[in-house]
Amino acid sequence: MSRAAASPLDRPFDFLVLGAGVAGLRAAIGLAASSRVLVVTKERLAESNTAYAQGGIAVALGGAEDVALHLKDTVSAGDGLVATDAAAALVRQGPERVQELIAWGAHFDSADGKLQLAREGAHSLPRILHAHGDATGREIAESLLHHARTLPNIQLTEWTTAVDLIVRGGRVVGASLLDSEGQLHTVAARAVLIASGGAGQVYAETTNPAVATGDGISMAYRAGGSIADMEFFQFHPTAFALAGAPRFLISEALRGEGAHLINSAGVRFMPAQHPLAELAPRDIVARAIAAETIGKRGELLPVFLDLRHITGVDLAARFPGISAFLAQYNLALARDPIPVSPAAHYLMGGVLTDVAGRASLPGLYAAGEAACTGVHGANRLASNSLLEGLVFGAAAAEAMLADTAALAPVELPPAPAAAPATQTAEHTEQWIAELRALTWRFAGLLRSGAGLKQMQKELERLAFSIPRGVSRRALEARNLHQIAMLITESALARRESRGAHSRSDFPRHDDRAFRAHTVIERGHLRFSALEPASPAAKPQ
Repeated sequence: MSRAAASPLDRPFDFLVLGAGVAGLRAAIGLAASSRVLVVTKERLAESNTAYAQGGIAVALGGAEDVALHLKDTVSAGDGLVATDAAAALVRQGPERVQELIAWGAHFDSADGKLQLAREGAHSLPRILHAHGDATGREIAESLLHHARTLPNIQLTEWTTAVDLIVRGGRVVGASLLDSEGQLHTVAARAVLIASGGAGQVYAETTNPAVATGDGISMAYRAGGSIADMEFFQFHPTAFALAGAPRFLISEALRGEGAHLINSAGVRFMPAQHPLAELAPRDIVARAIAAETIGKRGELLPVFLDLRHITGVDLAARFPGISAFLAQYNLALARDPIPVSPAAHYLMGGVLTDVAGRASLPGLYAAGEAACTGVHGANRLASNSLLEGLVFGAAAAEAMLADTAALAPVELPPAPAAAPATQTAEHTEQWIAELRALTWRFAGLLRSGAGLKQMQKELERLAFSIPRGVSRRALEARNLHQIAMLITESALARRESRGAHSRSDFPRHDDRAFRAHTVIERGHLRFSALEPASPAAKPQ
């Protein structure tokens, strides 16, 4: 694998942003007023978790009381582990960030000149904005992308895979990149922002797009950065569950409209599980659905989302994207019970940062799903993720601009070894499929100590046949293996059940031992103080 002769990627930039979702684009816009910014994404610019977000964006537009309730709901959903400084920043800065987005051209659903606000699970009142019914993420992504393209200091580069961070003297000074032609490049930068999204592809059942392979988190870990709360992976309760069909997300907004969950006997079961019934926190709903799918003899039973009782709402117009998808399978929201089951959806953990996006390594920043500020605690409140990207993407840009480090020349590190001829593309896909199936089985929605220990053994075995070389898919395989290791180690260490993390052998909270965050750095796991520490005050 060689270096290309001449490419725009080989010149230095002030800042490098890895990822072009809501967090990466909002950060780039903030950086571009006075600095040269390179934004890279490994597929087309519109392909990110942001663009797939249906449910909406939560924001307290009703004044101080609304903001206080939004904070209370966020802390409550986080099950004892929310970093209150991060959550306060989220809800207080959220209205300004959303109004800014509207000024840049984002159009949210409205009626009679007023924004329409919906309610979703674990929210105390309606505060969810939607766009085109169920295409909120795409509207936000397109608005940010359109605005970014008007700024001459931003270079947007598609089909480029980040390989590794470059560290010199304990500081991140750039990254190596792989372009669409298979050529390696090095970009030097004053600071690097990881905004590469989540890692849902580590699981066989996921609502995440193919790009969500945990690349930025894995890169930060290999560089020596601190990674936090990887055991907390949120499983969306209602992914489409029809054999042979993709695990398309069936938005929580349907339950906000009054949809019921019914079991194979047609009986509604959530009122017996939680006072909020179908609008309970996602972890509770997901586990309740999982329990209903297991019959008395161990057989698998279906669970359905039922909207047939809802009147006065044109469901096809309210949810056009979902309705169009279901029509491919001859299903309609108003006519048919919709088969659903849980699927991996959102990672609460990631690169440990403070509220300004600063990671434990100087020169490294992170924002969005790839970061862990502690804002979600053990379980994310519905529709807080798009707001998180806006708020902390903007905050990271401000911190990066204040970073006074000089731009230093960086030489291309040695290229990783080429893959042996025996490791074909078919081998890589089979290897990844096996990893994903094992992670779903042993480190998924329901966990046990025995299963997690078995997962560790499986990961050791898979390490001997991990795909090698410098190709996008081989790099993703390496990153997925690293993500699975981080999830497994963190889940095994947390011997309790909390939020999105459930252990059958430790079914209750243990606040005395585990009301703290797991932090992994260079193979060492520790439990940190409740509030994630800033790099300047990182516990030893």
